[in-house]
Amino acid sequence: MIRRIALFCLVLATPVFGQTRLNGAGATFPYPMYSKWFSEYHKLHPEVEINYQSIGSGGGIRQVLAGTVDFGASDGPMTDEQLGQAKIKILHVPTVLGAVVPAYNIPGVSGEVKFTAQVLAGIFLGRINTWNDPAIASANPGVNFPNQPIIVIHRSDGSGTTFIFTDYLSKVSPEWQSGPSKGTSVKWPVGLGGKGNEGVAGMIRQMQGSIGYIELIYAVQNKILYGEVKNSDGEFVKATLDSVRAAAASAPKMPADFRASITNAPGKDAYPISSFTWLLIPVQSPDAAKGKIMADFLTWMLDEGQKMASALTYAPLPDAVVSKVRVALRQVH
Repeated sequence: MIRRIALFCLVLATPVFGQTRLNGAGATFPYPMYSKWFSEYHKLHPEVEINYQSIGSGGGIRQVLAGTVDFGASDGPMTDEQLGQAKIKILHVPTVLGAVVPAYNIPGVSGEVKFTAQVLAGIFLGRINTWNDPAIASANPGVNFPNQPIIVIHRSDGSGTTFIFTDYLSKVSPEWQSGPSKGTSVKWPVGLGGKGNEGVAGMIRQMQGSIGYIELIYAVQNKILYGEVKNSDGEFVKATLDSVRAAAASAPKMPADFRASITNAPGKDAYPISSFTWLLIPVQSPDAAKGKIMADFLTWMLDEGQKMASALTYAPLPDAVVSKVRVALRQVH
């Protein structure tokens, strides 16, 4: 008995070597995907835990610049000015493709509403403020819209989802471009703010007459209706894996630093509010062990993680992009 107690105490006193925790923070847009990846990677490597705080792209950029996290995440690429503030070179690593959708809660309307670029810009500028406005009705013949005020919901935090949506609006609306313009945070002409994709989705569900912009997976998971958007070829397109892939395929060539915008891409099948999302990776970690783990995780993400994307309504990276990212990852250590 004494021997057993002594052996048990010895086990408790023996240190566990090799436990490593990586901390990251940023975008809510890819949070469901990242949660899945970090969990699956941990199953393969129990000695590694990757902790990710879904605080919005603005927070992710701030924390990676401050060096308080091992990596950040954003749906809006860092600006040249922000990259210039970094003490260590930061690599934009595209991870998956996703879509931002106009999600709504319109009393008496249970089908898919069609949105033109002019209508979306008009709603978020406060120019179109009732659901039975002729501009909305003309794109949706046969739909009986209520004479009810439109409640606009937008993000209250610094957000890559906001960047994607306002990047799109800036391309399709000169008034938007010269007014709020694009960014992770903008001065909204109208509306109520919700924190994170989760917060905006929750407000849309609760408030009749509301419309907001959220990442596709949040609309699907919360069973919120979302509409088709008229693309640059004049086609109304719904956000799907295929239409997001079509946007990536027809968009301009991927630049060397991976900071590409694919909103309002050409092509009749392209969904116009599509985007890459990025991990923000310092190429050199202060901790060599963490740098090695990060490089290994990112390689696993390209080889195995991409296979998990479609199940969560994200589109995997195009093969040509995967090949370029694989070369870029040689810098990470």
